[in-house]
Amino acid sequence: MTIRVLQFGTTGQVGIELLRQAAGRDLSLSALSRAEADLADPAACAAAVRAARPDLVVIAAAYTAVDKAESEPELAETVNAVAPGAIAAAAEAVGAGVVYISTDYVFAGDHSAPYTEHDPIAPPGAYGRSKAAGEQAVLAATPRALVLRTSWVVSAHGKNFVKTMLRLAAGGGPLRVVDDQLGRPTAAADIAAFILAQASALAAAPAGDPRWGVFHFANAGQVTWRGLAAAIVAEAGLDVEVLPITTAEFPTPARRPPYSVLDTAKLERTFGLIPRPWPQALADIVAELKTEGAAA
Repeated sequence: MTIRVLQFGTTGQVGIELLRQAAGRDLSLSALSRAEADLADPAACAAAVRAARPDLVVIAAAYTAVDKAESEPELAETVNAVAPGAIAAAAEAVGAGVVYISTDYVFAGDHSAPYTEHDPIAPPGAYGRSKAAGEQAVLAATPRALVLRTSWVVSAHGKNFVKTMLRLAAGGGPLRVVDDQLGRPTAAADIAAFILAQASALAAAPAGDPRWGVFHFANAGQVTWRGLAAAIVAEAGLDVEVLPITTAEFPTPARRPPYSVLDTAKLERTFGLIPRPWPQALADIVAELKTEGAAA
């Protein structure tokens, strides 16, 4: 039986990867762009679910402008919480499961050991608060929800840290990058591959199945932003110096958690998947960008 997947979001990093990787799989994926279903209009999004009657809904669209969210908290809340809650309620009504992609920014960043799914959340900024509210709204609306927290998402598409560092490095450097924030970089391709690999099982899983609930997904290994930048430059074969700076030396409107390393043990136990190391994922991303550059 072909699984019918309804995807919200077509231009974000994970959304693009879901569309790319869906081909050849035993599923029918319909992706709604912002023009077709804007999460700023929760009622329209819920109506789209009721009309499509899918087996599984993937909410890959989100308000991700972390700093701008400080001045647009209401919009961030609508897009990241109110709309996902409405989508999840509509999914429950038509018998569909839900995948909601969340973030490490729901944590305060005051740990010294990786965050587990049982650790209390305390978002330091408006973006994190909106995503935390989204988690709660989705889980309250349906028992058949997978909340997938991830961190430091990167890819060869859209705006992300890898592409930014390569663009800046092309100017010759040196680069000055924050070195007192620690996390786990994660490839959008790996997130998408996991979701698609689980789509059939999730569509069939009843309420109470251990695959529902909150899970952490991130590539293995931890690094600072400066360490990641140095790895990007090295992987690209560029001779550019990457200098460490503190968070205080690079002020932003939104406070970032200084430590947001996610523990993925629950995901590994439940799904039997061990995420690959982030340097391997980074190598694939840089190689793809080089190929695209050569073809341009």
